[in-house]
Amino acid sequence: MKEKVQKFGRALSAMVMPNISIFIAWGLITALFIPAGWCPNPTLNEIVGPMQRFLLPVLIAYSGGKMIYEHRGGVVGACFAIGIIAGTETPMFIGAMIAGPLGGYLMKKTDELLDGHIPNGFEMLVNNFSAGILAAILACVGCLVIEPACVALTGALKTGVEFLVSHGLLPLTSILVEPAKILFLNNAINHGIFTPLGMDQVQEVGKSIFFMIEANPGPGLGLLIAYYLSTKGEVKQSSLSAMIIEFFGGIHEIYFPFVLMNPITLIGVIAGGMTGVLVNTIFGSGLVSAASPGSIIAILGMCAKDSYVGVLLSIAAATAVSAIVCTVLLKAFAKEGNLEEAKQQVSASKAQAKGTPAPAAALSALKIVFACDAGMGSSAMGAANLTKKLKAEGLDITVPHYALNEVPADTQVIVTQSSLVERAKERCPHAAIYPINNFMASAEYDQIVDDVKNGRVGAKPEPSRVNMQKVVFACDAGMGSSAMGAASLTKKLKAAGCDVTVPHYALNEVPTDTQVIITHQSLVERAKERCPHATVYPVMNFMGASEYDEIVSELVGA
Repeated sequence: MKEKVQKFGRALSAMVMPNISIFIAWGLITALFIPAGWCPNPTLNEIVGPMQRFLLPVLIAYSGGKMIYEHRGGVVGACFAIGIIAGTETPMFIGAMIAGPLGGYLMKKTDELLDGHIPNGFEMLVNNFSAGILAAILACVGCLVIEPACVALTGALKTGVEFLVSHGLLPLTSILVEPAKILFLNNAINHGIFTPLGMDQVQEVGKSIFFMIEANPGPGLGLLIAYYLSTKGEVKQSSLSAMIIEFFGGIHEIYFPFVLMNPITLIGVIAGGMTGVLVNTIFGSGLVSAASPGSIIAILGMCAKDSYVGVLLSIAAATAVSAIVCTVLLKAFAKEGNLEEAKQQVSASKAQAKGTPAPAAALSALKIVFACDAGMGSSAMGAANLTKKLKAEGLDITVPHYALNEVPADTQVIVTQSSLVERAKERCPHAAIYPINNFMASAEYDQIVDDVKNGRVGAKPEPSRVNMQKVVFACDAGMGSSAMGAASLTKKLKAAGCDVTVPHYALNEVPTDTQVIITHQSLVERAKERCPHATVYPVMNFMGASEYDEIVSELVGA
């Protein structure tokens, strides 16, 4: 159940997170140029409406469609969303979140139905028209069917929100929000739920309290202060560093392990969250757009002109209440012994990678990545820390950071949170996985560095034979010539008894775990750069039957 909820939450946040910079751009323009802004300007104020009504929902829909079926699904999802948007003046963020994934899914199923039924040379024509026809149909369906349903849903949500606000019940949302954050659903909550609600509220009153419910750094900061005052040793030192990262960096994940060490402290975090919401409700304060990450810097940058006092007091009050309650709880229930015991219970078993030692010359080519749920805050910090430690040991390795569902398939080492280990294994079955629980814990990074330095990670098993599902056809654009070549090769493989469909890609979009690439002779070097471990078959003539016969003979016999 937990994994299903997290999966749904990831889908919501994955549509908004890639576009958060544009939400910030919209928020800055709104804060500056609307009539109640810092620099009212009637001309520049005209940008606010189109961005909110058209640009942001279309970007969300495109990201949702791409998530399901790459670029092709994205453009169909975006067109679907335009149909929904056109029928109403209300910003259709909920409609966009429906249209994007659904459009991508329907495009994917349409291509599957057409697969194997397109004559040679007609691939590009059929592909373009199938997407165009489907997009046109979905735009009409969106306008006539989905838009009225979304308007009704939005109205129901507004009614519910108004009920909570008018009865003073909005602080109770923290009872659900704070525990959900500890389950690493913070991005899903903030960007999948509160951002759409907040954008609607901004259109009406110029600001929204919803942008502060999850983003407020006060509850986490108060918890860390309590740990600093109530503990000693490594936990005390880690809490001090974590305070700076939580408050100024806005990376909420930094305090999650501290809650998990003593779950009773969740009561204090909830109390802090409720206090922050209550203060914002009393002062009528809010932000003009999503603050991401939830840093004091981002919050002040997105703060409405008349809300600075309320917002700052909400953070201070949330911090104070959380610190006081958590300190009392730690003094009453926590012992030094069971702090360590609880930490070990949270920890997953360390993955001890076993492989042949890597030669020193190959260490710089070792592919190590740091991954988290969203691929932004916590993984960026962890990647920077690990890179510094590797370089300090003379290892010229830079560790990139990714969202877990975007980690390259040829990754050799993944460093991630303990709660994400199973997903990391599913993403890269052959990679060595290092789970960590404290982003500031030096000892955990030291173990990884020691293993890398001594060649205990990085051995990559070679497949005994070619996986026919990892054969692709590529050209520069990934459309006409590669579509035709892929269709021809697929027919020959099927004739040879291999029930496989060869996909086609633009060369810069070929999956990095591809084992065989067929491409034009002039593109061989680029193919090798894209997939260094793949076998590349160059062809001169996309209709050259003899060239495909030789490739099929080698693949079938591999």
